[in-house]
Amino acid sequence: MSQDGQRDDPWLDTPGSVIACTFPMPPGVVFDWHTHDDHQLAWAASGVLTVRTEATDWVLPPTRALWIPAGLKHETLAAGAATMRSLYLRPDRSPASWPGPVPVRMTPLLAELVGYLDSDSLGGGQRERAEALVGDLLQPVPMTSIEFRMPGDERAAQVAAGLLAEPADGRTLQEWGRQVGASGRTLAREFLDGTGVTFGQWRRLARLQAALPLLATGTAVGTVARRVGYETPSAFVAAFRKETGITPAAYFRLTGRRR
Repeated sequence: MSQDGQRDDPWLDTPGSVIACTFPMPPGVVFDWHTHDDHQLAWAASGVLTVRTEATDWVLPPTRALWIPAGLKHETLAAGAATMRSLYLRPDRSPASWPGPVPVRMTPLLAELVGYLDSDSLGGGQRERAEALVGDLLQPVPMTSIEFRMPGDERAAQVAAGLLAEPADGRTLQEWGRQVGASGRTLAREFLDGTGVTFGQWRRLARLQAALPLLATGTAVGTVARRVGYETPSAFVAAFRKETGITPAAYFRLTGRRR
């Protein structure tokens, strides 16, 4: 087993069509960009995981897992201590074949099944029956992802990187321009041309994306709002609802109600 979330010789001497693995993830650990030949179901058994694809970030509390199709480039990280447990499924025998990432409801039964399949003591019949249940328990969860692109212009990209590092930074484009060597008007144009949204919209999306891991850990909405640059909780909630259609509290409770 490698240390980046990938498996060596995945099906060598492995019975069945599903492999379960556990990866302790200390704070700040990152399994850098990689792909798998198999489908993966990634789950935070403890803590909060972020699975990053080239299109978006998926924030996973313990009540949610993510289906990652074979061949999809991604990286997995944890801001705090976490434990990732994953199922790897042979594509030719998989009960599901979703072509893109799909959030999945992690019910108590599915959680127990992942742990059960991680046992080396299962007999052939036991493993076969357990694997047969996996498909029945893969229940997609409706979820609005928060997506945004990085600008291609080097100066605008410097501004974007600064905001990703410190979402609460409230400097205007004119103020940023003095740092990166461009006028505010030029930066505004580069953000719109390079990302498809205005600078104000881009900053709002970046702030909301930064808020998701904090919300997933149960951090109070008021605290999250301040950390990502909103003066009041109501302003943060309004921005969150505008983008996702629901409140921050409902965003993760949506899964918990159906456990």
